[in-house]
Amino acid sequence: MIQSAQVASKFTLFTHHAKTFPDLVTALRNSMLRAGVFRNEKTAEEQVVQVLNFDIHLVKDFRGRRYIERVTECIPVEDKNEYTFDHRKEKTLEGKLDKFMDNATMYFTKSTNKELYKYVNIMEYHDGTYVLTNPISEHNIREMRNNMDDSDIEGFDKFLERNWGIKMESYNAGDEDEYSLDDIPPVGEKKPAKRGRKPKAVK
Repeated sequence: MIQSAQVASKFTLFTHHAKTFPDLVTALRNSMLRAGVFRNEKTAEEQVVQVLNFDIHLVKDFRGRRYIERVTECIPVEDKNEYTFDHRKEKTLEGKLDKFMDNATMYFTKSTNKELYKYVNIMEYHDGTYVLTNPISEHNIREMRNNMDDSDIEGFDKFLERNWGIKMESYNAGDEDEYSLDDIPPVGEKKPAKRGRKPKAVK
């Protein structure tokens, strides 16, 4: 399933019985290890989180009612280079050692506690109604819009602006939409001011 989702299909839909999102990732990772596809846990987990865009979690309560409890988005964490060269600015050996230790601490933290993904609930079921909790990531919004026709894009853009204050500009094929998730307020707060498109460089 993981291999097919990576190369052989537009999208992959499958079912699983994990109770939480981390349990889902762990179960799929362990299945890949047992199947002999991978031998390294981190490598197997990286492949899993690259495939899991959204988890739609269904439950059945004690009354026998079935409903969607939450919709969760998986966001792979990019491994960024956060090291500094501030030691060059230090005048004393003690200052240089302090900066070196800062970089060494960051290195060992990345090596031993590497975070491969984050997950956020996009929608949750509370007291008989569905509540939008977090905006969809910029990457997945772009991918979703790229697979919609014009009428669907129009409705989706209205949904984004109404619920999360995300203003999508019309664009030509090949152009990237420009907005920042840093400017999106929590649900219910005032929408941000409209942001203009960046001017294109003159060649």
